[in-house]
Amino acid sequence: MTDLNLGMIGNASYGALIDRRGRVVWSCLPRFDGDPVFCRLLHGNGDGDPDESGFFDIEIENFSHSEQYYVPHTAILITKLYDKKGASIEITDFAPRFRRFDRIFRPMMMVRHIRPVNGTPRIKVRTRPLSNYGAEKPAITHGSNHIRYVTSGVTLRMTTDLPVSFLLEETSFILELPHTLILGPDESLTSSIEDLSKDFYKKTVDYWRDWTRYLSLPFEWQEAVTRAAITLKLCSFEETGALIAAMTTSIPEAPNSQRNWDYRFCWLRDSYFVVHALNRLGATLTMENYLRYIINIVAGADDGGLQPVYGIALESLLHEQKIESLSGYRQMGPVRTGNAAYLQPQHDVYGSVVLTSTQAFFDTRLSRPGDIRLFEELERAGEHAVKLYDQPDAGPWELRTRECVHTYSSVMCWAACDRLAKIAEQLGLKSKAKNWRKRADDIHAVICEQAWNGKKKSFVDSFGGENLDASLLLLHELGFLPATDPRFQQTVEAIEKELRHGNFLFRYGAEDDFGRPETSFNVCTFWYINALDAIGRKEEARDLFENMLACRNHVGLLSEDIDPETGELWGNFPQTYSMVGLINSAMRLSKSWEEAL
Repeated sequence: MTDLNLGMIGNASYGALIDRRGRVVWSCLPRFDGDPVFCRLLHGNGDGDPDESGFFDIEIENFSHSEQYYVPHTAILITKLYDKKGASIEITDFAPRFRRFDRIFRPMMMVRHIRPVNGTPRIKVRTRPLSNYGAEKPAITHGSNHIRYVTSGVTLRMTTDLPVSFLLEETSFILELPHTLILGPDESLTSSIEDLSKDFYKKTVDYWRDWTRYLSLPFEWQEAVTRAAITLKLCSFEETGALIAAMTTSIPEAPNSQRNWDYRFCWLRDSYFVVHALNRLGATLTMENYLRYIINIVAGADDGGLQPVYGIALESLLHEQKIESLSGYRQMGPVRTGNAAYLQPQHDVYGSVVLTSTQAFFDTRLSRPGDIRLFEELERAGEHAVKLYDQPDAGPWELRTRECVHTYSSVMCWAACDRLAKIAEQLGLKSKAKNWRKRADDIHAVICEQAWNGKKKSFVDSFGGENLDASLLLLHELGFLPATDPRFQQTVEAIEKELRHGNFLFRYGAEDDFGRPETSFNVCTFWYINALDAIGRKEEARDLFENMLACRNHVGLLSEDIDPETGELWGNFPQTYSMVGLINSAMRLSKSWEEAL
């Protein structure tokens, strides 16, 4: 059965998802938001579908079981397949990434190396790309050592040292020697397949091990944090610095829920938390590239107005539509492309970009520090925050049919003014610092009056509201209230009474456009863990964190949501917000090196 027990390979240009049997089931080319050339994750009627397509697999005859894991401290995935007689093969999958000619070489290329391990395994290679979101099959031509797949979007070339006829006819054969498959642009290789694949493998291993060597890891949970950090890197579109919310579209948040959204874009809401995680990891180049992306959005915004989500190359139009040619994850459609959230008013974005950009004014490691020009750009966002903090919007959860004055949006508007005051102080702009501090204080007072519910003894999700949502757990982390403030502690206690389900936290409990939520939102559980730690419930926080680590899939990745009853992963995958939550909680909860040693 299709599930999210998937490994990810990539090179910060494109990515691919590979299931436990070594089948590439998702890959959009030539970049993350492109046409899914391999779309089996959202296509077909199951493994028995006679016309199954949209995948690239290496199938062992009489399959028994498999193992899958990463080469330590890399993005290179190993899959071992066993047959019922004990014969086995090993598949090594990676996307080349390394430094060449003083720049990073990251081609649209997938290298698949196959070698026999035990016995006399018989295998079959099946490469069945599609285009136009599963609606069209490619034209196929071939030469002596390659096959060309001509789609409406890209032309792919498979170069191999296997007999081309075996691939064209999907012939079963005994794997006696190691072989290589290289799928990439329609270009001839400049050296032998074997030499090229070995060279690319070594250089890619060296790149990732060098990159992880310089991460600032906590004493505890280093493997989990390293894998999360690599996943963030793989979800970055290095060309522009963008960081996608997830690699997929339309994995439902819960079974048959219709909560199927395209996450192959960059949400401004995530930006502060992403930068915070990258900063704590010491991944300064990735962080600086992401800051560059955010600053480009701010600079290009008309009159400082911002939308919630943008494309990976700064696109502002993300027209949402349903795709009829794909049946959906486990046939749970619809499949959507684009995201109508770009049209929504979400006032928290102004705080998000200011919070994110604040790093540029205080981090002396950055090659392009913040200056007066950037400050003036951010002031335009701040003016919008002042104007909109008490106005209705769609809120952090992007409600499609209702608007109100969301507390989280208001707090983020306060944060915009608060950080602008701090930046002005850093730049020696005393009058501006005083002005933004006054505005921040005024907004703070209004929020404390309008968003506090005396009956519940808690902050609530909206001005004058009755409901709770998990974003209120961030009041301390954002600096709005100290953890010692009784109002924050009471809010945490109220939230856990209403939104905690077992060891997991729901983002809210009230009905929305699609009914009541059925699954927990992973990043909210991490927010709850952090809040518990902040108010002194440290052992409880650690226990919940360990539980979240146990919910990762077999290679250490998380999606957006978890079914609190079964522990099954749901929602788009891998979810960068979930991996960011893991990193930030691990950094917060871990014993220090001094304590441990």
